[in-house]
Amino acid sequence: MITGEMIKKMRIEAGISQTELAKLAGVSQAHVAKIENSRVDPRLSTVNRIMFVLSKNKRAILCGEIMNDHIIPARPDDPLPKIIAVMKSSGISQMPVMKGKTQTGSIREHTLIHNVHRNLRTLKVRDIMDKPFPTVNVNDPIEILTQLLDFHPAILVEENGNTRGIITKSDLLEVK
Repeated sequence: MITGEMIKKMRIEAGISQTELAKLAGVSQAHVAKIENSRVDPRLSTVNRIMFVLSKNKRAILCGEIMNDHIIPARPDDPLPKIIAVMKSSGISQMPVMKGKTQTGSIREHTLIHNVHRNLRTLKVRDIMDKPFPTVNVNDPIEILTQLLDFHPAILVEENGNTRGIITKSDLLEVK
């Protein structure tokens, strides 16, 4: 059963005011307030109109809202022992490789493990780095992330051509 409390929660999550909801559903703002506070038992047709409006106005969660803005980059000339130490101390398993503001590749724990037979102490990031992470815009909806994260361990988030953050699978799992 749909309650006034549920309607209020959905309205707030959709980011619309009582006045906006009332206008879109064809009822008064006072009636919406009474419904939300369970002071009136609305007709089914009114509830259906309100639910229709709320289902169409559900605000998408954007990549910029879930990104981690603390990016820890590696540089192509960084020695691998330094990068391994940074990964361990920061609790991360991948890093973008940046030359200035441009992403030139990525370094992943997976790649380090597969190159452990080589003398990692003498190698630099550029010697074993992977392809760059894909990028999305801060205003892209998070729905685009699922397919990208099937193939990439991280995604960089950009705004106006500048890297603003990073999203990993664990960031997506924290979305409520």
